[in-house]
Amino acid sequence: MSSVKITEVSDREDARRFLLFPVELYKDDRNWVRPLDDDIESVFDRERNRLFRTGDAVRYLAIDSNGDVVGRVAAFYDKKSAAAARQPTGGIGFFESVNSREVAFALFDKCRDWLAGRGMEAMDGPINFGDRDRWWGLLVEGFYPPNYAMPYNYQYYRDLFESYGFKNYFNQYTYHREVSEEGVNPVIMAKAEKVMSNPDYRFSFPSKSEMASVPLHFMKVYNEAWAGYQGGRGISEAHAKILFKKMKPIIDRRLLWFGYYKDEPVCFFIMLPEINPIIKRLNGRMGLAGKVRFLYHRHIARSVKRAFGLIFGVVPSHQKRGVEGALIIAFANSVNHPRFPYRELEFNWIGDFNPSMMHLMEQIGASVKKKHITYRYIFDRDAPFERAAKVNVER
Repeated sequence: MSSVKITEVSDREDARRFLLFPVELYKDDRNWVRPLDDDIESVFDRERNRLFRTGDAVRYLAIDSNGDVVGRVAAFYDKKSAAAARQPTGGIGFFESVNSREVAFALFDKCRDWLAGRGMEAMDGPINFGDRDRWWGLLVEGFYPPNYAMPYNYQYYRDLFESYGFKNYFNQYTYHREVSEEGVNPVIMAKAEKVMSNPDYRFSFPSKSEMASVPLHFMKVYNEAWAGYQGGRGISEAHAKILFKKMKPIIDRRLLWFGYYKDEPVCFFIMLPEINPIIKRLNGRMGLAGKVRFLYHRHIARSVKRAFGLIFGVVPSHQKRGVEGALIIAFANSVNHPRFPYRELEFNWIGDFNPSMMHLMEQIGASVKKKHITYRYIFDRDAPFERAAKVNVER
């Protein structure tokens, strides 16, 4: 392919083409699920994305000689995340391309140059200009329909990234198990039962009256467990409330599990109903008609049979005590209720930098179903490359 032109998204028509290019690209792939347009647009909305306060983003289209879109990408950075890396590091994401190194490399070059011009020395990708629970990583194994807001892409994307020079910064695994399956390791069961027998600990999902406290409890654990790791950002109570407000239409209290020690939150396991089978019916738009269809399939037809783990966290002072297993066992004991609708569980975003969590997944009988890779590209090609540092390593 020759005469590829890279243009910046600068108006509403460009933004529309940015949204619609994947629709054409994946039209013959039955696994792909079109994301909601507003979920993508919100990332690039300066009023709704708080990262624009300390950073910036740009979107590009690759146009061929016929005027057709053949690729797209976004580049972005925020100063806090950039400063936390070995080299000031920005990100690229929302990459889509025909199977052409020329197109992909032209898009990558444009991102590199834009980021370098703003003081960055490396770029991670494909990632999100926002929280890690969305649009993060390149799918390389397990080409099944994606969970809500999780990436899906063609297999040839791996060659496009790696042939350009991106290197594997860390792997993200999605684990799967049937609710009805046996197989919890006796060792973890024994440790969990010991924790659960301690009256200072309690594990539960919130009652209706306790839902107002959930964002605060989430914030407290999240900021101790994850903020500051690999560029992670702490969240305020206001931000936590916004997150749960956004999730309110799909939240099921039975999937929000917290552990407390002397009534202080020390761990959480946040799951959501896997709504992509419904999202696939909406063709990217959640208008009035879409909301009616969504509510019908969610609450009347009860089309959702799978739940997925969004994020798991334990404050450092309670790690390696069996608290992680106790939280999951407490949840597992609740799923035997005849009205519990979910028959499958998937656990997103288990990084290979967290071997204790990988071990925990194996101990509860879950197995890897999907693998995503987060890549890093260092602009100075002679600079040393290091993979993401491990956490929770036994010493």
